Amino acid sequence: MAIVLKGPRVVDPAQGLNGIYDIRMEGGRIAELGVSLPAQNAQVIDCTGLVAAPGLVDLHVHLRDPGQTQKEDVFSGCRAAAAGGVTSLLAMPNTTPPMDEPERVAALLEKSRSADAHVYTAACITRGMAGQETTDFAALRAAGASALSDDGKPVGSTACLLKALREVPELGLMVTAHCEDLSLVAGGLMNEGETSRRLGVQGIPNAAEDCGTAREIAAAASIGAPIHICHVSTQGSVALIRDAKARGVAVTAETCPHYLLLTDTCLRTRDADYRMNPPLRSERDRQAVIAGLLDGTLDCITTDHAPHTPAEKADFEKAPNGSIGMETSLAAVLTALSGRMSLMDIIRVMSTVPARILGIPAGSLAPGMPADVVLFDPQERWTVDAERLHGKSRNTPFKGMTLTGRVHRTFLAGRQVFALSEQ
Repeated sequence: MAIVLKGPRVVDPAQGLNGIYDIRMEGGRIAELGVSLPAQNAQVIDCTGLVAAPGLVDLHVHLRDPGQTQKEDVFSGCRAAAAGGVTSLLAMPNTTPPMDEPERVAALLEKSRSADAHVYTAACITRGMAGQETTDFAALRAAGASALSDDGKPVGSTACLLKALREVPELGLMVTAHCEDLSLVAGGLMNEGETSRRLGVQGIPNAAEDCGTAREIAAAASIGAPIHICHVSTQGSVALIRDAKARGVAVTAETCPHYLLLTDTCLRTRDADYRMNPPLRSERDRQAVIAGLLDGTLDCITTDHAPHTPAEKADFEKAPNGSIGMETSLAAVLTALSGRMSLMDIIRVMSTVPARILGIPAGSLAPGMPADVVLFDPQERWTVDAERLHGKSRNTPFKGMTLTGRVHRTFLAGRQVFALSEQ
């Protein structure tokens, strides 16, 4: 049956729409947008007071499937995605075993067909993510991979990185790069600064990220290849990317909600849920990242959703890095950027632009597009209760925070996959 969403404020950067319209969804696609659309033979949903936008597109998600499904799996991860308005996601390849064989790529994509979000996957640049021998790029693409990355760590060999950058554009793949100089990390647990010194904890200097970013940009620029920079957190990396774009380098870049809203002072409580990689940085870095978004240096916002079990996160110094984020991403961004970025631009960097970077049919509510829609109240305030989230893990850095902006419904190809009223 067709569904008509009556009277939401439609915000669609791809079409330049920002006004009150009805939306008719039929056959899994957007059938029509208009004023006072007829509702015969359709389910009608009153959306007065809500914003309707194209479903969010998250280019950086760790689903932990296969091999680490005690933390998350395709289905639980996509339930969390739906609860946050995310309808398309790119899964990272550092699974167990890694996504370095075509059969593993195909199996993940087949498993995801009935999940509550569209799942795309990155495959590994190097075999076993060991950084020494490249994978079969063409075979991985034929199996369905949409991107290449060794995310979780940088590509160990610059020669392997250059080979990927040189060969994969003609395959229709993107290279998404984890930028880090591991020799500068040296066992660090958090940002190097006043808080790390106060806690007596080994810190990670900004240079660890900045040097990695510089390598990736230099490699791409040397052969005129495109590259996408992951989870930017430092003032230095923002400056490097800004300079590269000014020189005509085909670089795109992402940051994450936690770098927009939080700083390393959160770690004063020695709570490992605030430990991620790159780490939460200083207030100066936070402001630089926001400025990078505002001036277009940073192209999009992703979550780096990285689930871990409570037992793993119990010990501050031994816990793995990572935090979950899909279910809170829209609210965290709306909270962080209130008064600084328009709602149109927020949807642009969380839906329209990442869809374009990945080259997928998403990020727009134009007739004929997949009926992937998020309905949310941009003014509703709510407190994040980690125990009520929809994924398997609870390691959110936003726990206990009151955020502004709440998802009410999410539709995936016209199928309702989340409704706040049913929770």
